[in-house]
Amino acid sequence: MSAAMSLPPNPVPAGDSRDKLIIGLDVPSVAEARAVIARIGDAGTFYKIGYQLAYAGGFEFARELIGQGKKVFLDLKLHDIGNTVEEGVRSVARLGATFLTVHAYPQTMRAAVAGKAGSSLKILAVTVLTSYDDNDLVEAGYAPVTAAELVARRAGQARDLGIDGIVCAATEAERVRTVVGPDRLIVTPGIRPAGSDAGDQKRVVTPAQGIRLGADHLVVARPIVKASDPRAVAEAIVREIADVKA
Repeated sequence: MSAAMSLPPNPVPAGDSRDKLIIGLDVPSVAEARAVIARIGDAGTFYKIGYQLAYAGGFEFARELIGQGKKVFLDLKLHDIGNTVEEGVRSVARLGATFLTVHAYPQTMRAAVAGKAGSSLKILAVTVLTSYDDNDLVEAGYAPVTAAELVARRAGQARDLGIDGIVCAATEAERVRTVVGPDRLIVTPGIRPAGSDAGDQKRVVTPAQGIRLGADHLVVARPIVKASDPRAVAEAIVREIADVKA
């Protein structure tokens, strides 16, 4: 990468409300991710890399961001036989990512905890995807369990296995907090600023509602990266978070 394409170092100040906002880089290429980050500037400090970007050069890009003082959330939702998950997590830990997701199945979570041992990587368990509602769970064969009930059950298993945090819809955050206690993280996707399109998310709230419901970090992707002024949207969300926490 040329010097002109380098991202300026931007360490995250302790207690900075920007650190509560995780910006999802849901774009198809590293070039587009760099362009989005350049437009956001110092309004963003924490970025999520999911399937789309991860398989298009995103792992090396994650190293680049980490080297520039950014935090990186690898949203890979690992789920496989125990040995495969453990070794995959061990590789991610060496990369220097801050968060990594796995699906909240006991064998998978147990392997992930073993794989991250001795590192600062935090494992987040995905309970029920925010694009699912009760009807989707019926179709998947989980009936008569509701989304809220399944989230609570999996959160309890994650707590008992030593998982660092839970990914759940903000609408379930209060219940999850009662299950996992005050020391584990709650990370909520499905966040939509007031007036924005919900897209394919079904259990959505605004940034302020997410924080009030108990989320530690909010994941926002399309409302920022697809905006005509992504920096302005990111700054507005950070202000909303700061106002709630004030």
